[in-house]
Amino acid sequence: MPPDLLAKPDDDTHTHLLLHYHLRFLRRVVLRFPSQVSFAKPAATPAREAPMTIKLYNTKTRQKEVFKPIVDGKASMYVCGPTVYERAHLGNARPVLVFDMLYRLLRHEYGAENVKYVRNFTDVDDKINARAAQTGRPISEITDETIQWFLDDMGALGALEPTDMPRATEYIAPMIAMIEDLIAKGHAYAAEGHVLFKVRSYKDYGKLSGRSVDDMIAGARVEVAPYKEDPMDFVLWKPSSDDLPGWDSPWGRGRPGWHIECSAMAYELLGAAFDIHGGGNDLTFPHHENEIAQSKCAGHDFANVWMHNEMLQVEGKKMSKSLGNFFTVRDLLDQGVPGEVIRFVMLSTHYRKPMDWTEKKREEAEKTLRKWRALTAGVIPAGKPLAQVLNPLNDDLNTHGVLAELQQLALAGDVTNLLASAQAMGFLTEELGDWVEQGPADGADLSKLHDVARWFGAARKKAMETKDFSAVDHYKAQLSNAGVDVKMSKDGVELEPNGKFDSSLLWAIERDRGAEL
Repeated sequence: MPPDLLAKPDDDTHTHLLLHYHLRFLRRVVLRFPSQVSFAKPAATPAREAPMTIKLYNTKTRQKEVFKPIVDGKASMYVCGPTVYERAHLGNARPVLVFDMLYRLLRHEYGAENVKYVRNFTDVDDKINARAAQTGRPISEITDETIQWFLDDMGALGALEPTDMPRATEYIAPMIAMIEDLIAKGHAYAAEGHVLFKVRSYKDYGKLSGRSVDDMIAGARVEVAPYKEDPMDFVLWKPSSDDLPGWDSPWGRGRPGWHIECSAMAYELLGAAFDIHGGGNDLTFPHHENEIAQSKCAGHDFANVWMHNEMLQVEGKKMSKSLGNFFTVRDLLDQGVPGEVIRFVMLSTHYRKPMDWTEKKREEAEKTLRKWRALTAGVIPAGKPLAQVLNPLNDDLNTHGVLAELQQLALAGDVTNLLASAQAMGFLTEELGDWVEQGPADGADLSKLHDVARWFGAARKKAMETKDFSAVDHYKAQLSNAGVDVKMSKDGVELEPNGKFDSSLLWAIERDRGAEL
């Protein structure tokens, strides 16, 4: 295997992580070691010095910037959460996992007690109203159920819960107060029970998404409501009929628009200025553009850094119900795809690149994770994750690089650091390990087989140079007697314990092998 297979990609060319180490499958353990590589086992894996800075790509400035929190030693982040009326699909999981990794990085850098992470639930929305009308169920029952589904499914993927998870309906009063302030400052107006934001009153509107107001109007094909002063004005408050959720307000009974919800909740929980605002790139316009406009006009500095993840595809195509390739996270979990595997596949692609979910990637992720879990079975993790594993995250959340570093630890046999570092990244935790069934060899047996595989690969390499394969044939016979299948190819050696595996016989092989090996 080429030695640069898992090398870190160039700065802006993060690509899918294809781990071609088919090391373990179902109840089997496969240990593969290319004969071209030196297998001297290090006494310990040296930790690289952690960088002093975190660099994040800011959508607002269109460049990577050194992250400098507003309050020294503390970090704050707001991520747009789901509208709760149905199960989360696979695309919904991507921002959860992306910003879970950022949350973990910030907690490591500043301490868990110094990081505030807010992710909301939109529990008042026309889609929720439509679902309630369709099913005849109370809205509160639908939203409560869906929120719990979401938390259960994201927990199954190893995502940490944010420090705050507000529901929009809990912050109606702050929303009304913010709307009143915008009207008083001349940035909004009431019309026919609605309140609308004056887009042209904010001169920087469109900068986040790189659009001009005039171009947006020219490209619009929707009918303009008669109560709007300008086609681009958007709703802050809308009237509610008796059969819809509503709250009393200065403009009559009604409910908030989608955009004002996030601005108000962010202000209440994080203050007028906070560090990071995240979400999928489908939210850049109009949602995040509108959030900025109304918050800035209310006198809030709002978010310093804007981060957006790219969308998800399935087997190279956009996920769509019409194409038959649409599925929820729960669909995959119920089909037996482990949450840990979903997490691995999702994080194998840089967040600013389109994520392509494929069956091949799922299989490769499962084999890699089985191997990692086999190597670390019964192991006590090192005290903290290695800097070399964390370092890629400091470079705009290079999760590809993180997985590559973990794989290098696995290949080096540095199991205590592999376990500690992987757990810090949300892998190899006890909570996510129920899917792995113990194979015919336990952790200690696999460790011994791991050592044998190292010197057997070296012996084969020497035999290929000297053309004397007598020693290799001898050890191959002994391994077969110990219940180990040996497969050799031009790429290297694979050792696979079978149903007759007897680890005690490995010691005989150890005694018999020459000192040269």
